[in-house]
Amino acid sequence: MNLPHSVLANAAQLLESAVESSANDVQTPRTTRHLINARTLWISDIHLGFRDCKADYLLDFLNNIHCETLYLVGDIVDLWSLKRRFCWPAKHYQVMLKFYELAARGVRVVYVPGNHDIPMRRFDGELFGPIEIMEECEHITPDGKRLLIMHGDAMDAYINHSWLKRMIGDHGYELLLFINRWSERIRKLVGRPYFSLAGLIKSNIKGAKTAIETYEREALAEAKRRGFDGDVCGHIHYPALREEQGLRYANCGDWIENCTALVEDHQGTMRLLHYSDKIEWRAMDQAAVATA
Repeated sequence: MNLPHSVLANAAQLLESAVESSANDVQTPRTTRHLINARTLWISDIHLGFRDCKADYLLDFLNNIHCETLYLVGDIVDLWSLKRRFCWPAKHYQVMLKFYELAARGVRVVYVPGNHDIPMRRFDGELFGPIEIMEECEHITPDGKRLLIMHGDAMDAYINHSWLKRMIGDHGYELLLFINRWSERIRKLVGRPYFSLAGLIKSNIKGAKTAIETYEREALAEAKRRGFDGDVCGHIHYPALREEQGLRYANCGDWIENCTALVEDHQGTMRLLHYSDKIEWRAMDQAAVATA
C-alpha cells in the first residue's frame, strides 16, 4: 500500500481542522477518577479499525493523562484489518483526534509504526501535523539509560514457525478473540470487571509461550548488540517489564486483550499499567497484570 506525501499532508490538515472545530463543541470535562502524571508514556498495538480494539478504555485513559512524551509503538491503525473489512467507529476517530490534540497542546508525540501500519515507515523522520514519525528511536531515562524503542516485528525472523503453524495460529487467535469478546459481554452483564480470557489461555499454550520467550530473548539481544541499555517494544500483545543481566526489557502490551501502557514517572521509575474498568499497577518483575 503506497501512500504519497500529499496524502499524509492532507490527512494532517483534516485532523487539525477537526481538532479546532471540536474544541468549540467540547463540554466541561467530568471529574476524572484517576489522573496519571508521568514523564513518559508508551502504548502500542491499539489496532484502530479492528473490531476488538478497546477504544472506549483507551479514550478514557488518554483523557486522564498528563505527560511530557507519548510514544505510540506501532500497530496504531490496523491497515490489514481495514483492507479485509472496513470498520471505523466514532471512538476510533476520537482516539486519533486525541493524539493530535495532545501533540498540539505541547506533548511530544512520537509515532513508531509497526507491521500493521507499515506504510507509515516511508515517512520516517517527517511530521504528521505535530506528531513525529520515526521507524525507531532512542529514549534516555532520567538516570541516563538508553532504551531502544521499536515495534519489534523484526524479531519474527527468529521465531521458526512453518506456514501451517502460522495459519493455525492466526485462526486460533481469531477464535481466542471471539471467546474474549463474549466473555467480556457476560462479565459486564453480571457486574464483573474486565478480564482478558484470551490472554490467560494464550499464556498457557506451550507453543505461544515458547514464541514469546524467543521474542523477548532476541529483543534484548538486539538492544545489547546495538549498545543500548534495554528496549521498549510491542507487537506480541504480551505486556512485560523486567531487568535481565543489566538490560531492561519492556513491552507495552496492547489494547486488544490487555489494555496496558508503560509509565515512567519523573524520577525514572517504570511501571506497567492495566487500564479498563479497573486500574492495576505492576512494578518491575512482578506477576501477570490481569487478575480474574
